[in-house]
Amino acid sequence: MTTGIVYDIKKYSIHDGPGIRTTFHLKGCPLSCWWCHNPESQSLLPVVLYRKDRCIGCGRCVESCPHKALSFVNDGVHVDLSRCVGCGVCASVCPSLALELVGRTLTVPELVAEARKDELFYDQSGGGVTFSGGEPLMQPEFLLEVLEACGAAGFHRAVDTCGFAPEETILRVARHTDLFLYDLKHMDPEAHRLYTGVDNVLILSNLRRLDEAGARLNIRVPLIPGINDSPENLDALGRFVASLNHVAGLNLLPYHTAGRSKYPKWGMTYRLEETPPPTEHQVRVAAEALRRQGLEVTIGG
Repeated sequence: MTTGIVYDIKKYSIHDGPGIRTTFHLKGCPLSCWWCHNPESQSLLPVVLYRKDRCIGCGRCVESCPHKALSFVNDGVHVDLSRCVGCGVCASVCPSLALELVGRTLTVPELVAEARKDELFYDQSGGGVTFSGGEPLMQPEFLLEVLEACGAAGFHRAVDTCGFAPEETILRVARHTDLFLYDLKHMDPEAHRLYTGVDNVLILSNLRRLDEAGARLNIRVPLIPGINDSPENLDALGRFVASLNHVAGLNLLPYHTAGRSKYPKWGMTYRLEETPPPTEHQVRVAAEALRRQGLEVTIGG
C-alpha cells in the first residue's frame, strides 16, 4: 500500500485555495530557500525537533540513538540532521517531552478519511483539499494516488508547488488537479540558484507546459526586500505571467520572519537575519508594477 510522510495538517485553511480547506503538508523539498519558514519540511524523512526549554539534561536521548545523531553541546542537545533518520527512538525515551518527531506516515485511505471530517465545510464554502509542503511533488506516487482518491470523493483539489519536478511528473499530476498554486521566486536563473539552491529553468518551463495543457493556475510570489523586489525582476516576472493563458490571479506574499525561531531548533542558520519585512509602500509599489502588466494582483492570501 502506498504511503506518504506528512508533517502537518492544517484545518480550516483559507489561504491555500478557494473556500475552507484542509491543507496537507508533505515532507521533502528540492529547494533550500533562504526565507523558508518551514525548514522542518525540507528533509523527506521525519526529523526530530529539540525544545531546549523542556530539556532536563538526563542524557537518555543521546544514549538511545542508534545512529549517533545526538550529542551534548554547551546549550543542550544537538541533532545532527546528516545522521538522523527520523526513527523516533530518542523522542520515545525522553521523560520531559523535549524531543518531538516531526513527520508521520499516512496511507491514502487514512488521508482521505482525515479530509472527510471537514467535508461539510468544503460543500458550504466551495473549499476542498490542498497539498503543500515542503514540495508535494517530491512524493509523486503518493500524491497521485491521494489526488485520484480525493477526486473520487468529490473534493476540489489544489497543489501548492515550486514547480521543480520532472515535466512528466507534473503533467501526470495536472490530470488530477483542479488548481495549481504555483510559486515564482525570481526570474534571474543565477539569482534563483543563489537564493534557493537551484536555477529556475525547469520551473519556468513546467509553468509554461501546465499553461499549454490548460491547467488552472494561481501564481504566488513572495516579496523579499533586496532579493526579488527590483523593478527589473518585477517587470520580467509580470511579462512572463501575462504571457500565460490560464492564470486565475497572482498573490503577492510579503516576506515575514515567522519561521526564524525554528532554525536554531534544527541547528540551521537563518540567512536573512538582517532583512526586514517589506513596508506597506514597498508592497504597494510591487503590486502596481505587476498590475501594469494587466495582472489581477491580490496582496496576501
